[in-house]
Amino acid sequence: MAIAPKIGCGRDTLRRWIGQSDIDSGRKDGQTSDERARIKAMEREIRELRQANEILRKASAYFAQAELARPFKR
Repeated sequence: MAIAPKIGCGRDTLRRWIGQSDIDSGRKDGQTSDERARIKAMEREIRELRQANEILRKASAYFAQAELARPFKR
């Protein structure tokens, strides 16, 4: 890894890049870069959906309470 300082990165960084390249090309088992990106995007979407569900749950409770507090008309 004598090339690492020449390209301006650390030995471990270069080693990780080479390892990930081997995984991406199929020479080595592991999670590809595309799979990692897809999982990260799905985790972000799950987080956003959970936040949206919490907002909807609170809004539903608010409007249900407002409906109960409204006087009954016949």
